[in-house]
Amino acid sequence: MQSFGGAVMALYRGFATTLQFAFQKKPTVQYPSVRKQHAPRFHGLHELRRYADGKERCIGCELCAIACPANAITVIGAENAPDDRRSPGERFAGRYEIDELRCIFCGLCEEACPTDAIVLTPRFEMADYRRGSFIYSKDRLLVPPDAGVGAPPDERPGGIPADLGWVTEQKSTVDIARGYDATYNGAKLKDEHKGLTLQ
Repeated sequence: MQSFGGAVMALYRGFATTLQFAFQKKPTVQYPSVRKQHAPRFHGLHELRRYADGKERCIGCELCAIACPANAITVIGAENAPDDRRSPGERFAGRYEIDELRCIFCGLCEEACPTDAIVLTPRFEMADYRRGSFIYSKDRLLVPPDAGVGAPPDERPGGIPADLGWVTEQKSTVDIARGYDATYNGAKLKDEHKGLTLQ
């Protein structure tokens, strides 16, 4: 059984530890008024990109769905109509869904994509109250038509985009300004959170 003196010493040591840290600078970030700056390579919310002419980059090949280890991606391809071409190839993604609750944000979908259509952005705020809200369909993933970049490939099967690998090259940096600009959501995040802390 511990003596009275031993108990007092234990209390003293406990309070001394508390006081030691009480007046030090706190590492806590006051979220949401202050947000932590993530690396440009951070794997956050996905986005489906477009070309500068507004056409979708996704050609409905389903390679991202095959590469996904969590089976979180569903792609159903559809044929392009001659009078309504959605992508430069013969097909486009008629249905594209990502279950963000299943996703492990590994980036294999980004690596598997032959047209740089699906990319992971630095955006991480996806909280919601319903499970169904985390199934991101094409209308939530696809960037606006005016946010497209890069010249589309020739109108032929197997056409290769001229800027293939550009996103990966831009994101492989520690420069926030350059890395965040690699994706539409990243550039938006940079503009929205001008006061991001570098802690």
